Amino acid sequence: MKEIEFNQCVDEYANSVYRFILKNIAHVEDAQDIVQTAFEKLWVNRNKVEPLKAKSYLFTVAYHQMIDHIRKEKKVTITPNYEEAGAKATYQKDPELKQVLLAAINELNPTQKSLVLLKDYEGYTYQEIGEIMNLSESQVKVYLHRARIFLKEKLVHLEKVGS
Repeated sequence: MKEIEFNQCVDEYANSVYRFILKNIAHVEDAQDIVQTAFEKLWVNRNKVEPLKAKSYLFTVAYHQMIDHIRKEKKVTITPNYEEAGAKATYQKDPELKQVLLAAINELNPTQKSLVLLKDYEGYTYQEIGEIMNLSESQVKVYLHRARIFLKEKLVHLEKVGS
């Protein structure tokens, strides 16, 4: 990877990597540090990373840095509102439904939450998610399925309570 290709990666992927990390941890400076470290590692390994695999490499490194950070801090803090993290509103017509969905997503365990964010917010394939999170494609499908069942049950339960 040449310098110009690295700079293109920064332009294309910095915001999405940052958004993904910030959605999982609530501390802006820590998220910035994690993203910076991911790009530093890409720069150091630029001769080993193919330009077409740079996005996957960045998300993989950032994800592992985030997990290390969470373990190091011995805390799991989750941004209470995705709007603050720069997420796109899915349910703009019904802000109450959006808040309920986001609250339910925040109740997922960190692995499930990352899977939902990578698949449904960032649009990665099962294979790409597996590479990023060091899981098999079938594990990604199973864990994501379980997360979606949890979300569905949570939303159905809240709908029954609200009726």
